[in-house]
Amino acid sequence: MLQTTSPYLLTKEDMETSDRLPSWLQEEYQTFKRVVTNPEFPCFFGMKAQRKGELRYSYITHDQWDHLGGVLESFLHLMKEPPFTRHGLFLFVEPETRAQSVDYYRSYFWDVLQHLHEQDRYSWPGDKPKDPDHFLWDYHFAGEPVFVFGNAPAYKQRKTRDLGNSLILGFQPRAIFEGLEGTEKGGIMSREKVRARVEKWDNLPTHPDISHFGDPTHNEWKQFFIGDDIKPIEGKCPFHHKDV
Repeated sequence: MLQTTSPYLLTKEDMETSDRLPSWLQEEYQTFKRVVTNPEFPCFFGMKAQRKGELRYSYITHDQWDHLGGVLESFLHLMKEPPFTRHGLFLFVEPETRAQSVDYYRSYFWDVLQHLHEQDRYSWPGDKPKDPDHFLWDYHFAGEPVFVFGNAPAYKQRKTRDLGNSLILGFQPRAIFEGLEGTEKGGIMSREKVRARVEKWDNLPTHPDISHFGDPTHNEWKQFFIGDDIKPIEGKCPFHHKDV
C-alpha cells in the first residue's frame, strides 16, 4: 500500500474549509451533506459517519482521472490504521451540463471502475473469480474486495440514489460489513432495517437485484448501479478483467 496519503483524498474538514477545491465540488458536497444528515435518511451508517467525520471524499473532472488509483490506494491503507474506523469513500464526478439518463450514468460509472482496474498496481487475488457472472465475484483493488455503488441525478423514483447534481461513486471495503448482518450490542441498525427504511423513503420495493454477497442466485455487479425501477438488470457486466 501507499505509505503517503494522496492530496486528493479529502476529509470533512477539507471539504468544509478548503478554498482550493472547485466551486462545483463545494456546492455538491453541501447538497450531499444535507441529504445524508437528514434524520429520515435511510442509511443510518452513512448518516452517522458523515456527522462524525469518518467519511473520505475525492473528485474527478471529465478530463482528469489520473489520480484515481492513488486515491483509492490511500483510502484502503487508511482502513488498516488504528482506530480501524469503518470509513467510506465518496467520489464526486464533475456535473454534466445537461440532463442525462440512468443508462448514461451507469456507463460512466463502469468506465471509472474499469479505469481504476487498469491503474491497479496489485494482482487480482488468485482465489477470487475474474468473471463478474460468477456469484462469488466482487470488485477488487489493491488486493482488497470493495463494494461500489452509484448515485446520480437521473434517479427520480429511487430518491436515496439521488445525492445532488454529480454522479457519486461510494466505495465501501467489504471489511466494514463484518458484524452488520444482525443487530450488534449498542443497537447498531442491521442492513435489513436499512433496506426497510429505503423502501419507505423511495416508496418502492427493494430492487430485485439487491441481495447479499454469496447468494448463488445473485450477481454482485448488478447491485452496484441499480435501475430506477423494479426491473432486474439484464445483459452482461460492462467490467472486463485486464488479464482475461
